[in-house]
Amino acid sequence: MNTRHEYLYTQAVQALVYAWPLYEMQRMRSATSPRKLAGHGFAGESPDSSLRWCNAFVHERELLTAGRSRVVMPNNDTLYTNAWLDLSAGPLVLDMPDMGARYHVLGMLDFFTNPFGHPGTRTLGNGGGAVLVTPPGWQGSVPEAFQAPGRHIEAPTPWVWVIGRLLIDGAHELDQVHALQDGFGIRSLADWQAGRPGAPRRFDARHDPRAPFAPQRFLAMANDALRENPPPAGDSALLTGLRAVGLGADDATVAQMWADPAMVEVWRRAADTVQALLDHRADALGQHTPATGWSRSMMSLTGGFGHDHLLRAFVARQGIGALSPHEAIYPRCETDSTGRMLDGAQRYRLRFAPGQLPPVNAFWSITLYSTRDFMLVDNPIARYAIGDRTPGLQHDADGGLTLHIQHAPPLDDAARANWLPAPADGFFLCLRAYLPRAEMLDGRYVLPAPEPVRD
Repeated sequence: MNTRHEYLYTQAVQALVYAWPLYEMQRMRSATSPRKLAGHGFAGESPDSSLRWCNAFVHERELLTAGRSRVVMPNNDTLYTNAWLDLSAGPLVLDMPDMGARYHVLGMLDFFTNPFGHPGTRTLGNGGGAVLVTPPGWQGSVPEAFQAPGRHIEAPTPWVWVIGRLLIDGAHELDQVHALQDGFGIRSLADWQAGRPGAPRRFDARHDPRAPFAPQRFLAMANDALRENPPPAGDSALLTGLRAVGLGADDATVAQMWADPAMVEVWRRAADTVQALLDHRADALGQHTPATGWSRSMMSLTGGFGHDHLLRAFVARQGIGALSPHEAIYPRCETDSTGRMLDGAQRYRLRFAPGQLPPVNAFWSITLYSTRDFMLVDNPIARYAIGDRTPGLQHDADGGLTLHIQHAPPLDDAARANWLPAPADGFFLCLRAYLPRAEMLDGRYVLPAPEPVRD
């Protein structure tokens, strides 16, 4: 491969890293937008159509369990209430019910996966009401009802993914939370002003979310996304350079590029490099796991990723939909106190000393995932997470709390009450800390390391 092709290889690596969130958002939009809505039927002529509905909430009615999620690293603490917003025709109003004392948040992602809005308990309280979401560059008049802090959210891109989370303490609360979910709605600003209900609209998702990765498919999906969601002005110089490898180029230029076997090889090599990079946290983020085994949260940002495109790509691949840290942080633990990778062949204890439980203003939990697919692990007691709302936890005599993480059930009754089941092979842990306090955000609070149990 000649020197120019080596240069283009580096450009293709950069293009893949930059556009990976666009690719994932295309996949997620196709996978999670409803084909059918009650009262409206299928968006297309058949269930196999690529047409979907947007501007409508869809609700998860059960807590996610092993094998039931379409998104990596799902949580087991909340019910999801999701929507894809198409703002190309103008502003939309989100109606929210009175939530009583229940924690909730509607996390908003732009099409580059930047979190930019979090209407809910932290920002608005629990009294419900409406939120106005306006598209980029909108110059209309904002009604007085939306001039209060947090009631008007300006979207960076015309397409927005809303990932709502409603806290639930168990199956006995399902009916209550279902009623709250049904209180969410979406309508145009004109419908809101006229007091009319909203109506969903059809769109063509075009791309099959189940199709295997291929460089040609990746580039087509990324360019399609860029046409619908123009990038920030600050990225224009970068994207001008990346047109040399097809990103942001017109269809004819891309077709000519793929006709060159050398460019096909450039993209193949670049794709192998980037996929390997995004599969390994330390390589992608330049972070090494500390002695406690817990890495810092994937997102240590408050207003998006800025120009850290590698971090953005990593989060999109391994934890898409993460909230901003003021809302929640997600430290991960992949190694024990000796530095070895966590594995179900070993038993572990995780002990919180008295007064050292995670400092939060909402709730915390530790969820266990398989390293094979980043999903919840099937287990005999259907426990996928353990935390401050887990019933029956047994505290130590001194007031501390010891969790038992292992494949086989503990023999001791107290240990079994505090058991987080593990698979027989590799796994990792994720702490979810909702509304973390200052000491958790600034690093003063240190999580304990999982200690291997010696037989």
